[in-house]
Amino acid sequence: MFARFLKDESGATAIEYGLIAALIAVAIIGGVSALGTNANATFSKVSTEIANANAAQ
Repeated sequence: MFARFLKDESGATAIEYGLIAALIAVAIIGGVSALGTNANATFSKVSTEIANANAAQ
């Protein structure tokens, strides 16, 4: 019975899927964070340019 328990690998597959899902989530969070930072910088630049254009008139 103990030897059969040690050979059972059905739980290992679930753990592997969990680790893969966690790594994918970390990659997505990193990508969205970087994209958000770039979008924020772009919108700030556009806002500054609009403010400068209005001040010049």
